[in-house]
Formats: sequence, C-alpha cells, structure tokens
Amino acid sequence: MVSRARGPERFRVVGGARLAGEVRVTGAKNSVLKTMAAALLAQGRTTLTGVPRIYDTEVMSELLRRLGCDVTYDQQAATVVVDVPEVLGHKADYDLVRRIRASICVLGPLIARCGQAEVAMPGGDQIGSRPLDFHIAGLSKLGASLDSEHGFIVASAPDGLTGATVWLDFPSVGATENVLMSAVLARGTTVIDNAAREPEIVDLVQMLQQMGAKIDGGGTSTLTIEGVDRLSPTTHAIVPDRIVAGTWAFAAAMTRGDVTVHNARPEHLEIALDKLANAGAEVHGVEDGFRVVMDRRPSAVDAVTLPYPGLATDLQPLVMALNAVADGAAMITENIFEGRFVFANELVRLGAHVRTDGHHAVVRGLPRLSGAPVRASDIRAGAALTLAGLVAEGVTYVSDIYHVDRGYPGFDEQLRELGADVSREPDPDAAFEG
Repeated sequence: MVSRARGPERFRVVGGARLAGEVRVTGAKNSVLKTMAAALLAQGRTTLTGVPRIYDTEVMSELLRRLGCDVTYDQQAATVVVDVPEVLGHKADYDLVRRIRASICVLGPLIARCGQAEVAMPGGDQIGSRPLDFHIAGLSKLGASLDSEHGFIVASAPDGLTGATVWLDFPSVGATENVLMSAVLARGTTVIDNAAREPEIVDLVQMLQQMGAKIDGGGTSTLTIEGVDRLSPTTHAIVPDRIVAGTWAFAAAMTRGDVTVHNARPEHLEIALDKLANAGAEVHGVEDGFRVVMDRRPSAVDAVTLPYPGLATDLQPLVMALNAVADGAAMITENIFEGRFVFANELVRLGAHVRTDGHHAVVRGLPRLSGAPVRASDIRAGAALTLAGLVAEGVTYVSDIYHVDRGYPGFDEQLRELGADVSREPDPDAAFEG
C-alpha cells in the first residue's frame, strides 16, 4: 500500500543565494505515468528507464498492482518493470486515483484490453477545472459506452472498439493519450484531429510503436492509427522532463546564477529559453542540455500560455516569480488553467506586486522580495515559491511541499548542491493530505 513515511513537512528557505553548478534532469513526470499505463496494453514484461524518483510513480505502481500487474520500482536504478498478466482487473479505486490526475490514463488501455473499465474520478493539483468531456467524447466515437456512477467512470465495449475520426475541440493532452491508447487495439483506422503535440505525446507514440502499434503523425496535430490485434512488451527510455529543466533555467535567471542543466532538450523549451534571453540571460547549448547565466537583475517579460509548442502553463508560475523581481512590469496571460493564479496570492505574501483580472496578471517587479510563510497549491507553485524565497530578504517557509515532491525528485537536495540554504523540516501548521 502506498503511504507517506513522514508527516507534513515544509521548506525553510534562506534568501540571498546565487545558484551555480550543474544539475541533471530525469525522465518526465508527465510521460512516465502515461507510459506505465500503456504497459497494460501488452501481456508480459515492459521496462521503463530514466524514471523520476517521485511520489506519483509510487501511486501509479500501486494502481497497476491492484489491476493485477507485478510492478517493481527501483528508485536507485531509476527503472520500473511492469509484468502484465493475460487477464487484467478493470477497476481503479478512488483512494489512489484521487491522488494523481494522470491515473485517468488507465481508462483507454483498460477498455482496449478488457472491454470494460471502472475508473474513479481523478484528483491532482488544484489549478482549476479539467473536465473529462474530451476523453469521454473521443472514446465514445470508438464505440465505448461510458457513464458516471457513484464517482466512477464506467465504460464498456464488449464487442471491442472500432476506428473512427475523432476531432478534439481542444488539444487536450490527456484526451489525446486515452484515445490513442484505445485506438492502437481497435479494428480499422482512427484519426485524431487537433491532437496534442507535446513531447510527452511523442514519447508515448514512440513507445507504442516499439510495442508494435502502427501510428503516423507523432508530433503533429493529426495522428493516424491503424489498429492491430496484439502488442508486445518493450523497453523504453522516458523523455527528459522539460518542465523540471525549465525550472532550473528560471532558477538561474532569478538568482543571477550560472546553472548547467544536463539530460535536457532545449528544443522542447524554445519559447521559455527565448523569454529568459529577452530577460537578459545568456543561454548556451551544451552537449546534453543547456547553460543559463545571468549577471544582472532580469528585465520583465510578457508571457502567454498556450498548448505546445506554446509556452507551457506549468512554467507560468516561474515566469511570474521571475517578473516579481524583474526590472519593469509585465503582463501574463493564462489560457490553459483558470486556477493557476491562486499562486499569485501566495507570491503577494512575499511582497510581490501582482494584480490579476480574469486570465490576465500584471506584475511590477521589485529589487527583492520579503520572506514570509507561504503555501504551495500545486507542484509548480511550490517550486516557484521556493525559488522566490531565494530572492527574498530573510526566511521563507513553504508549506504543503508534498506537491513539490510529486514533480521534482530531491528538489531541496539539488538546490543545496547549487549553493542554496534550503532545508526540509516538520511543518507544525500544515493540513496534511495523502
């Protein structure tokens, strides 16, 4: 059973650090959970490498075990081995699904393999509504019958799935993944129009192709899938985490530091790195990543979040934190999740000048923030608040850091290696969740 070994904790962040040194990024959180679900599509042993040491991986491992799989998660070797039986269970329980929203991605594989699925309504970060309408509409197009009963999505396709053309009104990553993983075992051809184009989608496509799926158009807005009768297990290396890599890039710029990020793909962060260059940072490519150097106060930069290849919504809190200490004022427009600006209220507690109006925020930079107790509302907000504490006078306490642990392996350890004074300690005031 998945459990947390420790009670609620917080970060104690002492301001004034200049980050310098090297960090290495592991596989993407937003890819490993989906590729673990994809393992369900083939009987036998699938191995994933480059797996991040995060809490969400433990939860997904337990979820797959309850579906009948034998799962070995080796944190030291950064591998997950999923041994999938011939006959799978088809019910994903609430006590696990509520912890990570990505668990909804077992819905498509279970329908494809079992002809039925019962998946609890998912939980995850508090960053706004993320309805499952696109998932349900897409799977229905393939012939699945779906309904909501007692907090579960109940799906059935007793006669199997049939290929169809699926138009997504919005390029939803989760819906693209669920429809894709269903279509690979459907009869005939499926076309997904307005599909998500994120690198994590490309990573999933590549894994499915290794398993024997016939997919064209990975990385474009149109995916064409020719269904096959059976897939085979495989070994797959997870794509590096572009959001973690981007976090370290913003950390270097905010603290006027010099950080080299290894095992990163700068082509996945073109807009974000361009924003940092506009803010005054030097961005250099290295053999397996990039280096960000900042020797002055950053200049304010406007930003608009959009589906990939636009600026990722997951990086928006980092942009806001950078602008909070930048020279000048900037406008940030959030087009993906309406709840992202909850983070702004905590940044204001550190003295930041932020005004929000709908999906717009105006940030007027200050030379330095002021340390205070703050609370992380989601993974990226927690990381951004920790970095903001590094450019604040005095001490900042960041509570609810279980969010950070869901997306950043050893975040505080890596910060210390770069020269930050950040420690993890019991949080006497936190409302513990999990």
